[in-house]
Parts: sequence; structure tokens; C-alpha cells
Amino acid sequence: MTKRSITPFLFFLSLVTLPTILVANEHRDSIYTVRTIVLDAGHGGDKPGTRGAKSLEKDVVLQVVLKLGKAIEKELPGVKVLYTRTTDVDVDLYKRIDFANKNRADLFISVHCNATGLKPVRRRNSKGKYYTARVQDKTVRGTETFVSGFHRLGEQDAAIRENADILLEENYEENYQGFDPKDPASYIVFSLMKNQYREQSIHLASAIQDEYVRSGRVDRGVQEQGLQVLAGAGMPAVLTEIGFLSNPNEETYMMSENGQAEIVKNLVDAIKAYKKRIGQ
Repeated sequence: MTKRSITPFLFFLSLVTLPTILVANEHRDSIYTVRTIVLDAGHGGDKPGTRGAKSLEKDVVLQVVLKLGKAIEKELPGVKVLYTRTTDVDVDLYKRIDFANKNRADLFISVHCNATGLKPVRRRNSKGKYYTARVQDKTVRGTETFVSGFHRLGEQDAAIRENADILLEENYEENYQGFDPKDPASYIVFSLMKNQYREQSIHLASAIQDEYVRSGRVDRGVQEQGLQVLAGAGMPAVLTEIGFLSNPNEETYMMSENGQAEIVKNLVDAIKAYKKRIGQ
């Protein structure tokens, strides 16, 4: 393309895309409301997840999620809570986020427990001979919250089309003049929305970690990872690791009534902080 032809092309592109961008920016705040939250208790059924000395991840996180749902409904009137599971059953990863998309969730929060991997350690037996044992490091502790890896943003297109309020408005032509979801230029809207969902996910993850820290928990930070359960989310979505079952003290904490109550409070307060940040 010659220099002379670039200017008319850019002018034409601006005419096509500028109205779309303006409309997306003008109405994007209406997309990020919190009316429905889907809570996901990790694992279940024949997939127990990590194991502690006294507990299984699938059981601990289900207890926390059910208490969290009740706390949200009590402290955030008007917010509807849905669950990917309420009993000890395994739900395929893609079905968990698909459930959130089909129910037009505004937030998706997946709750898990952490554990250290087995590492080789050289030991000596009673006869003085060395051997290699595989053991867990039981001293590692703390919380971390994940958002979907940037490289998986492309997997959100279909979910966003299904979940975005703009496209679900039957009278979108009246409410969103100048925006046509059938127009090829609408891909710009989806690009903006994907970036915004990612940004909002990071805000929520950061709020969660902040609340853990206020309770004295060790902060392992907000992490980015290509997790399947988050990749197809048509809304802000996070996966939070509430502690290490491989650490005896943290296992006891996560199994206790007081520990679970504190974790639930952390998560509810984080949602409140998130809602305040997006101006609700």
C-alpha cells in the first residue's frame, strides 16, 4: 500500500470503527453490573483434588462455597447466587463455565485449595544406605488468585456474544443507536469487552488478595494462568486458592468453622470492594 493510499484507508477505517468504539465505551459500564454470581466449588465426585492429612479439597471448598453463597445473599440484597455444584459430584470444567455463560452471570468465582508437589529428597536408612523419597514441603502456605492467561482471550468470543447485555437487548437499536451486532466492525466491541473482562477480573482478584492479607494470610499474589475453567468466561472470572492443604496449620484453619467464616468474609468483602470500584 502506498503512502498516498494509506490516508484514505485510515479515514475510511475511522468512519467504520469510531462509532462502534464510542458506543462500546459509552455503555460498557452497564455491562459490568453484579446481579448474578456463579460460585464454583472445585473438583468433586471421583476427582477429590488435593489431599491433606485429614481432608479432601472437594469437601473443604464445597463447605466454603455453600457458606459463601448464603453470606452473599444476606449481605448483598438483590444479588442472585448460582452454584455449579451443591453436592459431591464431578462437573466437567467446560460445563462449569458454560453454566455461568448460559445464566448470564456477572461474576464467576471458582474456589480451590492448594498443595505442594512431591519433590525428591535423599535419605539414609537404618543400614546407612541412601535412598530417594518423594515428599511434600509442609511449610509452604498462603493464598493466591488466578485470572485467565492473556493468550486464551480468543476463546471468549462465543461466550461474550451469548452473555453480553448489548446483544441480548431485543431493542438494542433503540438503546444503542449506531451499533449493529451483525456489522463486521462489531469485532472491535468484542475486543474491548474481552480486555475489560480481563481488567475487571484482575480488579476482583486483587480485591480478594487484599482481604486475605487483612486477615493475616500470606499473599502469593494475583497470578495469570491458562486455566480451562476460566478461559471461556463471558464475564469477569477468577479462581482463588484459599490455602495449602499440604500445610497442617492451614489445613486445620480451612477445616475449622472460624477459618471458613473468615474466608467467606474475605470473599464477600472483596466482592463489595469490587462493586464499589465499578461504581455500583
